[in-house]
This record gives sequence, C-alpha cells and structure tokens, in this order.
Amino acid sequence: MLGVLLLAFSVVSVASAELCKPDAQNAFKVRLSIKTALGDNAYAWDANEEYLFKAMMAFAMRRYSSKSTTQISNVLLCNVTDRVSFWFVVTDSSKNTTTVPGSEVEAAIRMNRNRINSAFLLSDKTLQFLKISTTLSPPVEPSTPVWLIVFGVVLSLIVAGIVFLVVSGIRKHKKKNKESTERENLEEKGEVTITIENGIPCETLDLKAGHVNGVFAADDERFTSL
Repeated sequence: MLGVLLLAFSVVSVASAELCKPDAQNAFKVRLSIKTALGDNAYAWDANEEYLFKAMMAFAMRRYSSKSTTQISNVLLCNVTDRVSFWFVVTDSSKNTTTVPGSEVEAAIRMNRNRINSAFLLSDKTLQFLKISTTLSPPVEPSTPVWLIVFGVVLSLIVAGIVFLVVSGIRKHKKKNKESTERENLEEKGEVTITIENGIPCETLDLKAGHVNGVFAADDERFTSL
C-alpha cells in the first residue's frame, strides 16, 4: 500500500514538473521587488507567502468564472529564486494533467490586479507578471464636459469685450460733456480762449468786453488827437 502511494506521489510530482517549468505552455513568470517597494518594512518571501499567492490566484480564477472550481492545489509554482521570482501555472480542476489556457489566466489576473497587488502591499511596477502588460488605470474624466468649459471661456471673453466697449463709451461721453461744460463756462465769463481752426490758432472774442481791432485803433488816434 505504501509503495502504491509513493508511486502515485511520484507520478503527480513528475506531471507537475512537466506542467510547471520555464517557458512551458500557459506558464507565467512573476517577479517581485519587495525590498524596493517596502524598504526597511520588507517581508521575507517564504512558504506562507507562496501559499498566499496560490490562494490569490485561485481567488482570481474563481471570481473570473463563476462556474470555476479552482482550488489552491491547482496553482503550481516552480523555479523559485531568492530575488524573488518564479513561474506558475493553473491546472484544470477536472483534469490535473492539463493547464488552464493562458488567455483565461491573464484575463483573471487583469480583472483582479488591484486585489492581488494589495494582498502583497505592492504595485504593478513591483509585482510584475512578465507576459502581462501593466494594467493601466482608466483615464480621469473631468466632472465638467470639455465643450462646456470652452463655451464658458468664449462667453466670458465676449462679455468682457462688451463691458470694455460700454465703459469706454461712457468715459468718452463724460469727457465730451465735461469739455462742453468748460467751454460754456468760459464763454459766460467772457474769457478769451485760443481755438484751432484748420490748423491755425485763433482767438475767441470776449463777448462782454469786446475786442479792439488794432487797425481802427491806430486811425482813431491819428485823426482825433488835436
């Protein structure tokens, strides 16, 4: 009986070795940079961490397919190194001699990548599935549509232009009224002012005192003096 059990165990071990090996069909290589990610708080990679990894892979497969019956024993690890890296495959729960297609394993990992990273306190950069590209987070969309932002900017510019034109018009109108008022005040006081006519400076007559013409003043002095 013992011999039968040992033979069965040997057969399973050989089958597992054939299924999980570098570059085997449906096998994936994993590389962890625990020291880089956690520094002094880095934990050691041991049998417990391997068990957790197998459990997370089984969880990912079961969550990916609601009909999946994947167990922890269906996840095989091999070629584990101290740095830490290893290969793994997921075997079919109904036939342990075959592996689950790599496309399904990849889809399950992509679907549960954040949960897997969180379990090991790592990220996509420090927990790498070398055959699987980095899972990119969806682009952040602004809460306000872009077209509405552009419309708001254009409308603001138009309103600013209208306000500028109105204020400029009011200032010009006030300035014109002020000049007109000053001119009327000067006329009422009878003061002489200089105006520009066709580019030639001219004197404005003092309406109250009048203005003496120099030509006639000279004639008056010549004829009236006795």
